[in-house]
Amino acid sequence: MLSDHRKMSAKPAACKVITISDSRTEETDKSGRTIMELLEQNAHKIKGYEIVPDEKMLIQRAVQSGIQDPKVDAILLSGGTGFSKRDVTIEAVQPLLEKEVIGFGELFRYLSYTEDIGSAAILSRAIAGTIKETVIFAMPGSTGAVKLAMNKIILNELGHIVTEIQK
Repeated sequence: MLSDHRKMSAKPAACKVITISDSRTEETDKSGRTIMELLEQNAHKIKGYEIVPDEKMLIQRAVQSGIQDPKVDAILLSGGTGFSKRDVTIEAVQPLLEKEVIGFGELFRYLSYTEDIGSAAILSRAIAGTIKETVIFAMPGSTGAVKLAMNKIILNELGHIVTEIQK
């Protein structure tokens, strides 16, 4: 489905993966592992991984450390995108974005509705955007949501977006 131009212009991305959770550990973080495995299977590199509690300032600090690292092209977050009191990933990330990739959240919710969870898709506040020369994707923390976002959207566009924002 990708045009030859997009395939040729896309480059492998160096990624930081951040799981937002008060309860997950490296051993129990299935979504974080899934993101990293899918990235590596698609020729992208992992430049960092961490689990951060559901605290706005700690999430922002983790994102900003990735932005400041010249070796990081993309930051992928999972968790904290719902409506519970502790879900503050969007509140932490959205104010940092210079440009929001509105289509990511729209498409993710559409695919969630049609292929996964039906009308419960309205509960997802998944977003993406850019900060300087780094692309950020914030997706829900369930493994199903991560696989959907990665396989249907992110992996198809990641290299191309990185190439475009670093021109």
